[in-house]
Amino acid sequence: MEAFNVIGYALGSKPASIKNYRDEFDPLVSNRRKGWHKRPTRSYCLAVFEEYNTLDFESFTGLINSFLGYDENVWSEIEPAGQPGESASAFAQRLITGLAAEQYFESVRAGLPEFEGYLVENTTRYGCGYDFRLTRELNLNDFLAIEVKGLKDQTGRVSLTPKEYNTAATLRERFVLFVVRNFRETPSHQIFQDPLSGHLHFKRTERITTQVSWLATV
Repeated sequence: MEAFNVIGYALGSKPASIKNYRDEFDPLVSNRRKGWHKRPTRSYCLAVFEEYNTLDFESFTGLINSFLGYDENVWSEIEPAGQPGESASAFAQRLITGLAAEQYFESVRAGLPEFEGYLVENTTRYGCGYDFRLTRELNLNDFLAIEVKGLKDQTGRVSLTPKEYNTAATLRERFVLFVVRNFRETPSHQIFQDPLSGHLHFKRTERITTQVSWLATV
């Protein structure tokens, strides 16, 4: 269920659709599930299978990662090396706290009274300390800054980068922390406006990382 939720929301699709496609391909691969074996495989699914079934697992995984905006090189710089399963863990965490939670926000925003009457702009690539900027059509200076975080379970820890924390401290009530909970089962959300002044207590932590590069003179 966690995989269906995370991958479904990350791709802007329904989690049930991910499950249905898994069942569609089950009869074509060796596993204990039967899937949709009582009818022929849909032609477009069969075409995908025939196109990619000769890829080895590592190459196919890299192809799927590229659809989701996952950059192994970036995460290898901040993840400790040599721990079993670390790549899968980093990948899942990236999806949960990134694309999946952001897509969840975009899918429910229009129906939330807190954000009624606002226009939405995705600012995740701008590096401005929040993920979405919500503005009113008649007053573009009246805006809300939305920072989205995701949790695998119903409860857990959320972290703010120095840029996000400073932005929250500057914008105060215009900064909104949107937390998506429980990707493991059924995602739901909670909204924290001016999170630094509410009942959330953020504790400063520090981590030293080493970044390796190779230089050449040309």
